[in-house]
Amino acid sequence: MKMLRRYWYAFALLFALAGLAVGSWAWSGYNTGMKVSHNEAHTEEDLQPTATTEPAWWEGARLLVPSLHIDAPIEEVGRTADGSMEVPAKQQWDGVGWYKYGPVPGEKGSAVIDGHLDRPGGSPAVFWYLHELHAGDTVMVVTHDGKTLRFSVTMLQRYAPEQAPLANIFGDQSGSYLNLITCAGQWIASEHQTTQRLVVYATLMA
Repeated sequence: MKMLRRYWYAFALLFALAGLAVGSWAWSGYNTGMKVSHNEAHTEEDLQPTATTEPAWWEGARLLVPSLHIDAPIEEVGRTADGSMEVPAKQQWDGVGWYKYGPVPGEKGSAVIDGHLDRPGGSPAVFWYLHELHAGDTVMVVTHDGKTLRFSVTMLQRYAPEQAPLANIFGDQSGSYLNLITCAGQWIASEHQTTQRLVVYATLMA
């Protein structure tokens, strides 16, 4: 999609899930903290979700990471009023969110899925062990009709919030990719976020 090709890089871009690590303070409606505002040259038509048939592909779909024993329901997420990527709401701690303004997993481009690192009080959430993935590991998306898409992990990267390469994460059109995002690093209570963001890059397998 055109909106994913160019981004505003500004201090306000807190990339990747400032709200996905909740630490020990009470959860109160977090969003990702990653602003994905489209370029001012784009129109509202550019912001429409990828067209899907009935039922929507993500209804009943699941994200599987065999090596980490992750089997999580997928829901669609959009953007909050300030332009930040939303996080899962239906099953916020055990589910994951697919960014609906990007491509569907398996299509050309960079599909993005986020998930919480931990729960209020610090106990593990769905992506607690995401940092243990390695290049070559398999990540799968199973659609509602039982179709399985397999992706091979190519690398893991940690970024400071203001240094995240949003064009690579959301806008790489050179192939079919699936990027998983959660928090990492140390919890900053005064900012309600962590010091780093973890991105797992994976490529669709033939």
